[in-house]
Amino acid sequence: MHVVGLMSGTSGDGVDAALVNITGRGRFLKARTLAAHTLAYPRSLQQRILSASVSGTVADVCHLNALLGEWFANAALLVIRQAKLQPTDVAFIGSHGQTLHHLPHGIHATGVGAIRSTLQIAEPAVITERTGITTVANFRSRDIAAGGQGAPLAPVAHALLLKHARRARLVVNLGGISNVTYVPKGGHLSGVLAFDTGPANMVLDGLMARVTDGRLSMDRDGKLAMKGEVDSRLLGKLLAHPFLSKRPPKSTGREAFGPALVEELIAIQQQRSLSIEDLLATCSMWTAKAVGTSRRWISGEIDEVVVGGGGVRNRRIMSQLATEFAPVPVTTFETLGWDSKVFEAVAFALLAYQTVTGQWGNIPSVTGANHPVLLGTIVPNGPRWRESLPGR
Repeated sequence: MHVVGLMSGTSGDGVDAALVNITGRGRFLKARTLAAHTLAYPRSLQQRILSASVSGTVADVCHLNALLGEWFANAALLVIRQAKLQPTDVAFIGSHGQTLHHLPHGIHATGVGAIRSTLQIAEPAVITERTGITTVANFRSRDIAAGGQGAPLAPVAHALLLKHARRARLVVNLGGISNVTYVPKGGHLSGVLAFDTGPANMVLDGLMARVTDGRLSMDRDGKLAMKGEVDSRLLGKLLAHPFLSKRPPKSTGREAFGPALVEELIAIQQQRSLSIEDLLATCSMWTAKAVGTSRRWISGEIDEVVVGGGGVRNRRIMSQLATEFAPVPVTTFETLGWDSKVFEAVAFALLAYQTVTGQWGNIPSVTGANHPVLLGTIVPNGPRWRESLPGR
């Protein structure tokens, strides 16, 4: 079955699309990427997304929801053409959407207690209408409704696609937020543990955009961070952040490690006369050490560390991860045949496949949900959409 996965991370810089062929179920599941593509947002759209996540009006969110639906649909059509296929060759699309806000701990409401919520936009009805392909979206809300945090969800893909019969692997994703998945030997879901560890590209990209007035959106390959010196006093302050010592299950996002933290770091930089290189070096070290300290929550032996996500190209972070986990070998998704940049898009293709084939998509021990659930909302392309299901 051909499935397209669509993902845009917390940095809001574009849509990653992956066309994946998926067969089988459970431990017999197999997946292969046929094509992958990133449709970059213009800087003006990225700024609108980031602004809407902090201070957007209802009108802003309403418009962006429809607009991003168009972008996601275009990304899907592009990757289908890249694979030299037609939309009719694709069974489903799995769209994560664009996270605008994530409140895993909830806000108190009189009479009902803390209400957890999450909001991903990029209207799936628009995606279905433009592509003619049934779309599965809004994955996180069902887990939250079942008492979970709605994150992380990629560990299902980590366990099914990155497992090894004789090695226990720690899978590290360096996206906007860093997270880890412990995959025991054989990849049995009952032994999987996963959680967010703290910030990664979100803080580093935010700092670069801030100090260059938006001219640069990242420290490419960690070149500036490699030139800087770690400020031990600032690093100590960052490592004392309460999220790092919080027990799993736990998830976080822009609310904790977004613009407000970037402004705080800029103020410290100016007060202490730190160079941008030193600030980036210190925050890169923070990311790596936050990942390293995740071992306190993992009782099983780790035979190999596998790193993916955009941060895999940051040489400062990768160098420090090798130090943190020595003598355990640290490798990348690429060595296992997967593209780090688009693996999360692959993950949401897989989660859509899980949903339409009637398989659980969350791991309660990871998200904190009360029970396993089928994830997502299905927007059918027509009355005969079920004919795309395997075995029909």
